[in-house]
Amino acid sequence: MEAVRQFRKTIFKENALFVLVLGLCASLATTTSVKNGFFMALATLCVIVSANTIVSLIRRRIPNGVRIPCFIIVIASFVMIVDMLMNAFAPPAVVAALGIFIPLIVVNCVPLARAEAYAAKQNVINSVGDGMGIGVGYMLALVLISAIREFLGNGSFWEIPITAAIGPGDKALIKTPSAMVIGPGAFITLGCLFAFFKWRRERKTHARAVLLTETAVPWEIGPEKKREAAPDGA
Repeated sequence: MEAVRQFRKTIFKENALFVLVLGLCASLATTTSVKNGFFMALATLCVIVSANTIVSLIRRRIPNGVRIPCFIIVIASFVMIVDMLMNAFAPPAVVAALGIFIPLIVVNCVPLARAEAYAAKQNVINSVGDGMGIGVGYMLALVLISAIREFLGNGSFWEIPITAAIGPGDKALIKTPSAMVIGPGAFITLGCLFAFFKWRRERKTHARAVLLTETAVPWEIGPEKKREAAPDGA
């Protein structure tokens, strides 16, 4: 099914942050703790899925010349709804920490990019699958960055102390560098993760190329392969 295939594809192969490099503002500013990163990604997920659904439903009725403004209006409408829901149900500390970044989802590249690149050309079911995949992949990326920064910067996870819990008495076993929960820590963490995932993609591409070559022309892959390919008694 196309929706399931698109869902699986957009989580990893087309990850919004690590592959498409979209939504950098939120990944830098709101990932000081896992709780903040999770709620920011959850809000973005709801906006993307909702916007994709509506854009797919009305795509044939939107004039081509004004499609981008129409997409932005749709996204802004759902951002307002999500913002009100966050203020009503999210922990007050999270609402205060995220602040202006929830309304700024309107100008986040991720919802607009998916509306333009996919939802405007596909049916509702496929668009929902795409929105879920992009949203879940974005959530995994933000939670990963948040977990690294919070643990290294505060020695905690979901604001639950870890290093203090395993240390003697009330003293933390490891003194954490506070720079990880401010601007420099965000750039360092993101840069290291970009490099890691780039290395993994290059490694997988190289391994796939080697496998295809060995399968196609095994006699051209060195003396070992030539001996294996030679007939008995040769």
